Order: sequence, then structure tokens, then C-alpha cells
Amino acid sequence: MFRQPLRNAKERFRLFLSERARRARALRDRLRRQPDRIDPSSRFVSGFCYGYGKREARGLELLKEWLSPEQFAQYDAKSYFEVTGCHSGKRYRISHSTTMNIHELDGAGYPCVGWCFAPKGYLVAGDVMLAQKIALETDERGALTVANKFFVPTGRRHTHLHY
Repeated sequence: MFRQPLRNAKERFRLFLSERARRARALRDRLRRQPDRIDPSSRFVSGFCYGYGKREARGLELLKEWLSPEQFAQYDAKSYFEVTGCHSGKRYRISHSTTMNIHELDGAGYPCVGWCFAPKGYLVAGDVMLAQKIALETDERGALTVANKFFVPTGRRHTHLHY
């Protein structure tokens, strides 16, 4: 009784998906032929460009110029570095990311609280991390005033989360 309508619906759905896949391939091929040009009406984010890899590399180069030798070695080995807050003397770990990447460390070096703040705009990770480093080292209170606080698992049962 329901087999024929179900077959019809299944066939219509298959045709719909194949048509969408064909359109997606055509759009992808068209964009590949124009790697340095993109129609502004098809942008999802303002400021988007295909040179993102170059921007990311420039941001990381600038960050590395500002890191101390110890911070550079830490970042090179583990993709994070630690800074000391100018007011409280607390240690913070800044991981390679643009959001939710700052962890306040306890006396044993384990993350106890997470902080999230970043400059306005669409910036690459290196630029965001540099701004966070400078903010914590020069105006820790001001940075934490605007930051969002988030939960970080703690305790011995979460030692596998220790970076």
C-alpha cells in the first residue's frame, strides 16, 4: 500500500541530491578557475579572501617576533606559550586559536579557568594571540574585565587534558 509512494519519494530525493551535487561541483570548478577573484555577493564573511594562507603566515611571523626565547620554544614544541599577568602574577597559557584559547594555570601548571577575549575584526590566529599576550602582560585587569570565563575540567582524572 505504501510501497509505491515510498519508491516515488525515494526517487525524487535521489534526483534532488544528484542535482545539488552537480551544482556544487560546477560552482567549485568555476571558483577554482578564478582563485584570486570572488563575487562579493557570494561572500559569507566580509573581509574574506583567498590569500588567507599568506595572512596566517604573516600573523605567525609577527607573533614569533614578539615572543621571548622561552615562549618561542614552548610555542614551537607545543603550539602554546605561557605569559604572566602584569597585575596578579598569575600564569596564563595561550593556545594556537582565535577563541577560547586562554587558560589560567594553577600552582601545579594545570588549567583551572578558561578566558576568552579577542580584538574586533576577522583576524588570523597569530594576530589574535599576539593581542592576547600584550593585553595580559600590560593590562591584565582590563583584559579580564571584558573576557568571557568558561569551565575547564580539573583534577587528576582529567590529566590527559593537560597539554
